[in-house]
Amino acid sequence: MLSTTCSRGRGLLGDGLFVEEYTGIRSWVEDLTRYTVVHYRDVAILFVDTRPVDAIAFHHDLLGTDDPKAYFRLPRA
Repeated sequence: MLSTTCSRGRGLLGDGLFVEEYTGIRSWVEDLTRYTVVHYRDVAILFVDTRPVDAIAFHHDLLGTDDPKAYFRLPRA
């Protein structure tokens, strides 16, 4: 089960989601950082390397965008 505390402030995940329920995944590398967006029917989660950093309500604009991480809040470096 995937449990992310970063998104609980937005009230999107509750107690967590099961990995086998995801509907899509997109992963890419910029410089030395791997970004991964895992989405479910109702929520999308951004991982930076292996850490979940933000979650948003899923919407189809996220699919096929050139910069999916622009939809999320990234932690300050």
